[in-house]
Amino acid sequence: MRSEANSSGQRAPRILLIEDDDELRSVLAGILRKNGYVVDAAFNATGGLTVYAERGADLVLLDMTLPDHDGRAVLESLRRHDRTPVIVVTGRTEEQHKVEALDAGANDYVTKPFGVAELLARIRAQLRTIEAEEPPVPYLDDGFLRIDLANRTVTVGGNTVALTPKEYGLLAMLARNTGRVVPQSQLLRELWGPTYEQDTHYLRILVGKLRQKLGDDATAPRWIATEPGVGLRLLLTV
Repeated sequence: MRSEANSSGQRAPRILLIEDDDELRSVLAGILRKNGYVVDAAFNATGGLTVYAERGADLVLLDMTLPDHDGRAVLESLRRHDRTPVIVVTGRTEEQHKVEALDAGANDYVTKPFGVAELLARIRAQLRTIEAEEPPVPYLDDGFLRIDLANRTVTVGGNTVALTPKEYGLLAMLARNTGRVVPQSQLLRELWGPTYEQDTHYLRILVGKLRQKLGDDATAPRWIATEPGVGLRLLLTV
């Protein structure tokens, strides 16, 4: 399993790369990993959206010319779900093409061929923007489980737990509502989008993975309690 923590113990941002050019996809993935990012890669729209639904992403690099669907369709699908920043990678230089991508929901674009330094700078800028939009929040610590919402880190017994964006997002939502039940429809809507409110199996799988990483027993939960048919509650005494 790929670690999602960098050398300093902080969670490494996850980037989803959707690019049909095998050579370019491989090169970009290698460069991003060398610069401390966790990378998922897909060669078409269907694969990219599937990976996104399963693992989420902190940022998406999207080629607009894909073998199965136009990149615009991917953008529209992503924008129905959340505000994850999307940087379009395009080989077309026409101004109208760039305007259409931005109007469809892209946050930025780079034109092929592009410089690696420029691309990395644009990625950092988008990630900083997202972080700046999040209000400062405290941490929760019961002496064993520590959820640092400000730095997006989670530790159990002093050891950093590597969580996917979806796993962390679920835990953070519960942490912000400690002691209160968060309805499963709200969790599904916030984590996957309004069209997923009935897909409770997504949430069930995600909760199972999160519990496994935290060492929480579903039959006798220490932290994450299920209210059958209603939602989830974080049991954390601080």
